[in-house]
Amino acid sequence: MFSKEESRLLRQEFWTSFGKSFPRKWILYDTKLKGFSFKFHFDTKSALIALDLEDDLEFRIKYWEKLVALKSILIDDFLPEAIFEEEYLLDNEKEISRIYIPLNEKVSIHNKNTWRTVMEFFNENMSLFEAFFEEYKDVIED
Repeated sequence: MFSKEESRLLRQEFWTSFGKSFPRKWILYDTKLKGFSFKFHFDTKSALIALDLEDDLEFRIKYWEKLVALKSILIDDFLPEAIFEEEYLLDNEKEISRIYIPLNEKVSIHNKNTWRTVMEFFNENMSLFEAFFEEYKDVIED
């Protein structure tokens, strides 16, 4: 068991290591689309990358419909394991729409032996997610 401070330091060390191992600027929140953001998630039980649609319901519905229309392209050409959930409940009970790819391995941010696997998963899959976004951004934001 780790104290809060030990856990915080491990998390900080992971993200610093990830940034040094794969130095590049990720899009993440810089999509220029309201409520539309990419996210990395890594905790003591799992890792995933996600495209979250939050914020205003009107924007969420608009973007979701466009992403569903592009679903076959995303799955066939970029991320075959992508999971689409129109109504995804966050831990804080907030409802969002999410497209995500989980890492199907037992990993923990507290276990440094799993870090390399997660970093490679993040780099490979988020790069593909961003490539999809860049290629179809005009369709999504139209």
